[in-house]
Amino acid sequence: MAEHEKWQWQESGTAWRGVGVYHITLTVPSREPLLGTLVIPEGDPSKARIERTALGNAVVDELYVMGRHYPAIRILQFCLMPDHLHAVIHVTQTMDTSIRAVIRGYWQGVKKHGRAYTLAVAAELNSGASVLNTETINEAPGRMQAGEGGYPFPVFTERPFIRPLSRRGQLHTMIRYVQMNPQRLATKRLKPGFFRVQKDMGVGGRKYDGVGNVALLMAEHFEPVHVRSAMVRAAEQGDPEPLRSYMNGCVLSARRGAVMVSPFISPQEKLVMKVLLQEQHPFVLLTDNGFRDYYKPADELFDACAEGRLLILSPWLYDGGKRHISRSECVALNGMAEEICLESNNDSNLI
Repeated sequence: MAEHEKWQWQESGTAWRGVGVYHITLTVPSREPLLGTLVIPEGDPSKARIERTALGNAVVDELYVMGRHYPAIRILQFCLMPDHLHAVIHVTQTMDTSIRAVIRGYWQGVKKHGRAYTLAVAAELNSGASVLNTETINEAPGRMQAGEGGYPFPVFTERPFIRPLSRRGQLHTMIRYVQMNPQRLATKRLKPGFFRVQKDMGVGGRKYDGVGNVALLMAEHFEPVHVRSAMVRAAEQGDPEPLRSYMNGCVLSARRGAVMVSPFISPQEKLVMKVLLQEQHPFVLLTDNGFRDYYKPADELFDACAEGRLLILSPWLYDGGKRHISRSECVALNGMAEEICLESNNDSNLI
């Protein structure tokens, strides 16, 4: 059985009940580190780990309770972070209930633990004891409001996010993403400047939000990466030389010290970006969506950002419902890349 067929996320007529793989995210909406503490031994992000609180342990225990109640579910990977939990689960056979109902039950379980936690915090505050984390207790009075059922304000007010993994390669990518969460959080903590979203930066006469090394905008020379459709058509019709020459030229320019600028949309442009990453050349990436709270680049882009080799710019605000880039946005972003290169090469002070 092919890999993409093995991990097909739903069978015909059994949407959300059939065989599939899902990524689950449970978050503390206040983003307080109630579930654990990040520890970075010797200041080395690769050794980072999360030391769980009692509440964090309870959240993980509920994950295993879910697995025992539903034998069709296998937990492939999970990672508890200070303020959220990631889990990748495999539904191995069609169930009588939907995965949404299963996760709703899990959510109800962790909400009970959250309520017990806030009651315990309230009791500690009233008694003056210090059994719980001191920092958490100090922050607690602002949360001690009346909530549902007369409990203190509940910790888990947002239903877990469920994402089906349906495309080839998504399972491997997601498992790596979950595994790398502590290391990436540690990197962000150690190098906050490269991961802080900077708002309304003036770049070449436009306003952008950005993440990464802003100092790249002070480089001496920039070049765009924009593979024209005529080159691709010529290659498809048996004349690959113009396309090959252009792509090779982009890499050679980067090797000579130019900072390449592009949205890197087409497969050919993505291949150029892959070489830039492999050879560790700096570049500017234009993106069609802005930056949500707690944004971090994915995979190799994360490492490039941490090492100061990448700046990601977006001229638009973040849209949580956006899924696909439009042709007009592609044209606009390519135009902005060329605009940045033209203005910067005429004036070394781009920002």
